[in-house]
Amino acid sequence: MIPISSASRFFLYNNPTDMRKSFDGLCGLVYNELKGNPLSGDVYLFINRRRDRMKLLVWDKNGFWLLCKRLESGRFQRFSTAKVNNSIEVSYETLIMLIEGVDIESLRRKKRYSRAKLLALNN
Repeated sequence: MIPISSASRFFLYNNPTDMRKSFDGLCGLVYNELKGNPLSGDVYLFINRRRDRMKLLVWDKNGFWLLCKRLESGRFQRFSTAKVNNSIEVSYETLIMLIEGVDIESLRRKKRYSRAKLLALNN
């Protein structure tokens, strides 16, 4: 089973990535550019300069998964703001919208219950 769910954390590398990179090259980007740990189980997203290809790198207990998508038409959205370390943490829903071609920056999110926010307020 592919180890991606809404419980995962997703980090988008906001710089163009050479899509010839495979497991080791992308792990190097995670360590050196994102200051992350590819063995953490977090999902790392990479998009090429033309924004027509995306790779997702994720660790699942005993090995890496590398998922790839090539668009036949259109482009993946570029985010106008970059967070610290050239990455943006995105939600599962944002990832799905990004893959499906929805313009994320023009959408407004409705207020929803969040157990994590409730726990943070109580601490």
